[in-house]
Amino acid sequence: MVICAVSGLGGIGKTSLALRAAYQAVRDGWFPGGTLFVDFRGYDEDPVTADQAVLALLDELGVRGADLPQTAAGQYGLYRRLLAEERRPMLLVLDNASSPGQLSPLIPGTDHHRVLVTSRDRLTELDARLIDLDVLTAGAAADLVGRALLLSDREDDRAVREPEAVGELAALCGRHPLALQIAVGMLRKRRYRSVASLVGELRGAEDRTEALGLRPVFQAAYEQLPPEQARLLRLLSLAPAAEVGSETAEVMAGLTTDQTFALLEDLAASHLVTPAPRGTDLRWRLHDLVRAFGASVVAEVVGLREEGEAGRERVLGFYCRWADAADDRLRWLPGRRVPERFEDRAQALAWFDGERAGLVAAVQWAREKRFADTAVRLSQCLAVYLGWRRFFDDKITVAGIAREAAHRTGDRHREAIAWDHLGGALQEAGRAWEAIDALTCARDLYQEAGDHGREAGAWSNLGLALGRAGWTGDAIDAHLRARDLFHAVGNPQREAMAWTNLGLALRKAGRAGDAIDAHLRARDLFQAVGDRHSEAMAWNGLGLALREEGRGGEAIEAHSKSLAIYQEFEDWYRAGTALQNLAAAHEHADRPAKARAHYLQAAAAYTRANAPAEAAHAQSAADSLT
Repeated sequence: MVICAVSGLGGIGKTSLALRAAYQAVRDGWFPGGTLFVDFRGYDEDPVTADQAVLALLDELGVRGADLPQTAAGQYGLYRRLLAEERRPMLLVLDNASSPGQLSPLIPGTDHHRVLVTSRDRLTELDARLIDLDVLTAGAAADLVGRALLLSDREDDRAVREPEAVGELAALCGRHPLALQIAVGMLRKRRYRSVASLVGELRGAEDRTEALGLRPVFQAAYEQLPPEQARLLRLLSLAPAAEVGSETAEVMAGLTTDQTFALLEDLAASHLVTPAPRGTDLRWRLHDLVRAFGASVVAEVVGLREEGEAGRERVLGFYCRWADAADDRLRWLPGRRVPERFEDRAQALAWFDGERAGLVAAVQWAREKRFADTAVRLSQCLAVYLGWRRFFDDKITVAGIAREAAHRTGDRHREAIAWDHLGGALQEAGRAWEAIDALTCARDLYQEAGDHGREAGAWSNLGLALGRAGWTGDAIDAHLRARDLFHAVGNPQREAMAWTNLGLALRKAGRAGDAIDAHLRARDLFQAVGDRHSEAMAWNGLGLALREEGRGGEAIEAHSKSLAIYQEFEDWYRAGTALQNLAAAHEHADRPAKARAHYLQAAAAYTRANAPAEAAHAQSAADSLT
């Protein structure tokens, strides 16, 4: 390959990399014929043309004055002849080019010379090996800051003393090399102030590109974009998350699929967005500093703000529609209306997984009054999914924002729902006392509204939180209230869940026989309504109660049925729980080999579910039986 073209965002380090590689290659004797260098200033107002560049190259080759041909054709001819006659390999570094037109006339006609090109654009028209530069890794970015500080002052150990602040500084700079170098310069000027003080200033800046002095770099790239590309870049900078799916980008733009994809590809060629394949979906990522720049451009012009608000409304409506459908699929039971778009639970989960960051961020728009109602509805659609995937921090964030928004708008009923979701998330995250307070608020608001169905759900969640806090008697009372209310409103599926939770509380209270009866009632109700996943919970609880009653063989059978259903649903966390219970049952029956095998399988299932603490506990149990 004669040509190698390095491309990337402005300031990403293309020229530094090219020069470093060139110096090393020359030092190692790769180019005994020498090197030629031209800076095309491709993104300045007055870039260097090919005709101007050939004059500079001839000058480097020793052709000047009277020896210089008077016409451009003559100059190019002489340039090519000199390169052809030079049999020793040479390296041409053509820096900061913006178009193939600047380069094509200068490419050697022989294959023994090499050309190294740098550009902010991906020069796909060239027959070249294309190398795309991305930002530094988190570790390399932090290392750059530390080494650069020590370079100017061997006593400057702030990076060592404040590793967390350095990491945050790197993140605020988007791990962008030029931004990091500028930040280091700022730290050198404030030698006796902490890294954290600069982090605080950058975090509070309305436009970080302005604070870092990088705005001209992005402004130049933005001004060279055609209007439709510039519009899409602005809209993407207002998207809920820095990375969006192709469909979300299409909705944000309000264009057809083909139109949006073509614009995204053009922006990717300019390195203003980065393609990010995720399985069968192609996603698009905006660098944090490009995103900050785009948002600042929008904020400066009333018309652009209106354009942006329209895009945000479109994407929020899109999210609400499909999150609602995906949520319906996760809750679906036989006999109910089949949700649109998602054929099964796996498709719904895959959509949620792909859009999770954007969905959680979009809910936070509820802090703005005009989006409050829609964002609160969106938060309700996320509750089951976030619990299923055990994203408890996200669930707490989403429910907390929804509660605040509903309270501001005076919607007491939605506030109750948000309190309920918040309490459930806090309980699942192990924050029992906070959960009890939240769920008590939910219960009282439901009672005030006369919503007995949701009041029953609050009682059920409250019972779980009370049990986690060690108040077993109060937990049993709460589950009994939930069971009776669900029965009264004619909701057998939720009544079955209340029986399950009641069985768990009864077993904790030492009433294993009563717990067996409760779990059998739950199992039968779940089977009657066709809720296979919840049926697995009843089998699991039944197995625990049977083991405490000394009925080990029946306990193993119950846990095995639970495991089979969880594996069917690919619910790896609960599959891990069932495997761990199976292992304990075999261990109790003095079958250490089978117990160890199940503990190892539990560790693998927990690992698949991203539950490292539980995986480590299961592995430790297996190791103890070696």
